[in-house]
Amino acid sequence: MSERVITFREAINEALDQEMQENAKVILIGEDIGRYGGIFGVTKRLIDKYGEERVRDAPTAESGFIGAAIGAAMMGYRPVVELMFIDFIGVAFDQIINQAAKIRYMSGGGISVPIVIRTVSGAGFSGGAQHSQSLHSILLHIPGLKVVMPSNPFDAKGLLISSIEDDDPVVFIEHKGLYETRGVVPKEKYSIPLGVADIKKAGKDVTVIATAVMLHKTLSVVEKLREEGISVEVIDPRSLRPLDTETIANSVKKTGRLVVVDESYPRCSFATDIASFIASKYFEYLEAPIKIVTPPDTPVPYSLPLERAWIPNEEKIYDAIKKVIEYKA
Repeated sequence: MSERVITFREAINEALDQEMQENAKVILIGEDIGRYGGIFGVTKRLIDKYGEERVRDAPTAESGFIGAAIGAAMMGYRPVVELMFIDFIGVAFDQIINQAAKIRYMSGGGISVPIVIRTVSGAGFSGGAQHSQSLHSILLHIPGLKVVMPSNPFDAKGLLISSIEDDDPVVFIEHKGLYETRGVVPKEKYSIPLGVADIKKAGKDVTVIATAVMLHKTLSVVEKLREEGISVEVIDPRSLRPLDTETIANSVKKTGRLVVVDESYPRCSFATDIASFIASKYFEYLEAPIKIVTPPDTPVPYSLPLERAWIPNEEKIYDAIKKVIEYKA
């Protein structure tokens, strides 16, 4: 495959372009995704190539256009909906959790809903409490939904292609802090299967599960810990539902220690779900209590200094790993 370095944003645009080129049933729906190119520029130039019939600007009515996309999916299309911010998902919850997620089950497998909802999460840009949340943990609670959260351009392209070709509804979550991230991405089309985690760094002393931007902060900390003689295994789950529990369990059985780093709120969260899974099934392998690193249980502050204090940083990740390593029963 021919490879070059492109941004996370360009990788997603290329995945959409290649899927639209290959399958005329792939259509895009969302607010300002046409001439404007989307609020973060992900759909730029696609309307010039595929026209207004396949790149459809929608009014500010999330429940309406997501409902329309679900109907189109039931009629054989493969809509990719852009929801500007995951914070807005509440206004479309009925369409997502009571319709898209349930139709295959309630039709006895007779009707599928191959829809992808692309949306944006994450703090760090002084966007305030209603434009900065990481709400993926809410979606993980719903059977029938798949939830994907890439951390780099290569994974973003391959996972989005798999998501579009999947016959079930997928929520594809892009962190704002990753759009300018650059990485090697093949020009050719390729896919990464959903439900397969990636071991970003092998280690033997402690396992760290980290998502999206938190993965990059963790990898930064790992280098410092390596100089102290601590070997950290870093796992990016990539798709949160389905979850690659086998890779996570095998790593914890090897290291005996676990830290989970995630930007969603701490209660009933992805981090507590992983901690519960390991504690309930693999307790005998643990040599220390599990640590989770998340923001505090408050809305995201608008003030930039307060927001920076709210987001999990390298210092908090480092402290959690050190406490797990140094724990004495």
